[in-house]
Amino acid sequence: MGDERLREEHQTRDERSREEHQTWDERLREEHQTRDERLREEHQTRVVLLPTADDTFGLGTRLGADLRAGDVVVLSGPLGAGKTVLAKGIAHAMDVDGAVISPTFVLARVHPARRPGAPAMVHVDMYRLLEHTGADLLAELDSLDLDTDLTDAVVVIEWGEGLAERLSERHLDVRLCYDDDSDVRTATWHWSRQ
Repeated sequence: MGDERLREEHQTRDERSREEHQTWDERLREEHQTRDERLREEHQTRVVLLPTADDTFGLGTRLGADLRAGDVVVLSGPLGAGKTVLAKGIAHAMDVDGAVISPTFVLARVHPARRPGAPAMVHVDMYRLLEHTGADLLAELDSLDLDTDLTDAVVVIEWGEGLAERLSERHLDVRLCYDDDSDVRTATWHWSRQ
């Protein structure tokens, strides 16, 4: 009777070990598949029409849901294209504190994360610096000390095209545009690597 009980215990333990191993294998396979899908998607340029500000906000929430600490997002497009509305959507998805408004006159605003361990969002607007033709824009960008926050934050930069990308090897480029005779915006985005 004791040998039979011992065999049952070993068999149960072996079955449990196989199940745990199978679950771990499945999880690992899913992670690799998800990572591979994400890498494929990163190299694709995506385009979407945004008929309303709500649609622009919605795109921001979709993009913001996938952002991680250390990511840099470069928003470009003409005045009124919806860059700040898109940043509001990103902030909403990231669940950060504080009203997201155009930081034109302060250059940068830090929006702390509401959840422990989640990244903050640093919202930067380079537009005011573009007016100073003699200014060293990279030095100005450096003076904001954003590189010290990159490991703990997502940095969203308006009007930073051609400059902000130097903060990170990998960044999300989002271009918003519209025709003068229509309110519909077009968003084009892709991940870039230096």
